Amino acid sequence: MPRFFVDTPLTAAGEITLPAGAARHVQVLRMQPGDTLTLFDGSGPEWQAEVTAMGRSEVRVNLLLAEQPQRELACAVTLAIVMPANDRMDFLVEKATELGAVALQPLVAERSVLRLAGERADKKRAHWQGVAIAAAEQSGRTVPTRIEPVMSLAAWLSALPEAGADEWRGLLSPRAATPLAPLTQRRMLFLSGPEGGLSDAEEDAARARGFAAITLGPRILRADTAPLAVLSWLSLTT
Repeated sequence: MPRFFVDTPLTAAGEITLPAGAARHVQVLRMQPGDTLTLFDGSGPEWQAEVTAMGRSEVRVNLLLAEQPQRELACAVTLAIVMPANDRMDFLVEKATELGAVALQPLVAERSVLRLAGERADKKRAHWQGVAIAAAEQSGRTVPTRIEPVMSLAAWLSALPEAGADEWRGLLSPRAATPLAPLTQRRMLFLSGPEGGLSDAEEDAARARGFAAITLGPRILRADTAPLAVLSWLSLTT
């Protein structure tokens, strides 16, 4: 059954006019009155709906039944990622959403190849949020990964509050000797560096904010592989 995100709250059964984005999807699929689809607004529930009217500029559907599927990870995982270059960030956002990340924080560090700021950063963030929404539609998630504003690593670490008792913070480092082990905290925050890795000073700054350096094994993983390996591991062990 076709499944679409809508950027307007779905609160009660009844007929609604679809927002432009979802309406375009329905029109492209040439759906007709009586056809069924699934809608979600990012708040958790998803709605079974039926097309009631198709126009050139308007699509109306009847919201029939709200369901609360359980497709999220058992723990809330945020990935803080120094952005990789060459459009690999699109792939990373897509797969992080499929694997269940709650949020993704794009960062710029000393050795970053991709450096974004101002309007260009805002446009990229909006683009990545669209990638996350599309991945949520495909994968069955009802809460797309939230893409945070681009920040420098130093500013982000400085603004980061102290970790609570229910949060664990991990620093993915090829220089670390401690492997990732089973975790019991309800919230997890992982920091992953760029192609050239974080500098010693950056790793020290992360440790000072409560991050424990961990290794993912003897091989050096790419900047867009390491955080996804963590998510894959968590999805199988938590």
